Parts: sequence; C-alpha cells; structure tokens
Amino acid sequence: MARQLTKLGFLDVKKTLFLLCDLQEMFRPGMKMFDPVVKNASKLVQAGKMLDIPLIVTEHYPEKLGHIVKELDISHAKGVYPKTLFSMMIPEVQAKMNDLFGAELETVVLFGLESHICLEQTAMDLLKTGLTVHVAADCSLSRTQEDRKLALERLQQIGCFVTTSENVIFKLMRDKKHPAFDKVPHLVREPSVDSGLSKL
Repeated sequence: MARQLTKLGFLDVKKTLFLLCDLQEMFRPGMKMFDPVVKNASKLVQAGKMLDIPLIVTEHYPEKLGHIVKELDISHAKGVYPKTLFSMMIPEVQAKMNDLFGAELETVVLFGLESHICLEQTAMDLLKTGLTVHVAADCSLSRTQEDRKLALERLQQIGCFVTTSENVIFKLMRDKKHPAFDKVPHLVREPSVDSGLSKL
C-alpha cells in the first residue's frame, strides 16, 4: 500500500531524500533564470531542514566550476560530493543513500542544474532502481529555456513527478498539525519567485 501511495505522488517524510545537483557559482552568468531558481531552491532547502529531510549535494568539477552558491545554506547536508559524471549517482552518493535509508528510501526530490543533462541522467538512474522521483521544476534550470522545457517534458514522460517547491513542502507536511508547521509559514508566505515556467 505504501508503494502504491508513493506512485500516486505522496511524500513520506521518513522515506524521502533531497538531492541538490550542481547549483554552483560559475554557472550564474550563463543562466538568466539563475537567481530566481536559487531563491526557490533556498526555500526548499530550508523547509527540508525544518522537516528533517536528509539532503545530499553534488558539485560538478568544483576545481573549475566553484562551489554551491552561498545563498544556499547546506550546512545540514549529509554530504557534499565532487563529481565529473553527469549523473549524481556516483558511488559515494549511492553509499551515503544506503547508509541513511538502507532499503527504506522510496522517493527522491531532485533539483538543481542542468535539467537536460545532470538532472535527467540522475533521474534515469534513480528510476531504474525503482525509486520515485519528484523534480522541483521551479528550483531547476538549464542554460536555455528550450532545453529546460523539453527536459521537464521528458522527465515527466519517463515517470517523474514534475512539481514545484511549495507542492513538495506541503505534501511532506500533509497537515497543519505537523510539528514543523509553525516554522514553515514564513517560507511560503510570499509566493515562489517566477522562474519562467509559465512561459515554457
């Protein structure tokens, strides 16, 4: 029954992982929607911390491309891993996922960049293991809106839930009586920043 609910898009706080992919400083100049996406990603990361959702972060070739942007507080991340593989599913990340969840992990919330490269290949690797994947579209981007649009369409076609940061946050809480609810409203009081999704 639990797996059936997961396949419908439910999120279980005890069986969900956040994966933040390569939202690094050196990518900022080449992506016009970078700043809005960072603001939305910050909301999602903060909410994840409040809801005690484990976070794993990758940085693509950080020697040349720098580190995760300073606007994102990832101090609670369970690991920050350098990579050259486009997919986040490097051995170190897979080992950390196993350490954190064993066989209990059901759902991954994936966000970052680029949608048509690293996110898509990560999603494919996750889906083939039987995990459910939610892609936070307002926290994800590509250098061009065309690549982003087509990637989000492909991600949906291959079985991902293409969603938004607020949708994820409220699905995780499910009830105003959630212990963290009183901490979260300041994050969602203002609508998420327009990241250009309505124009895709």
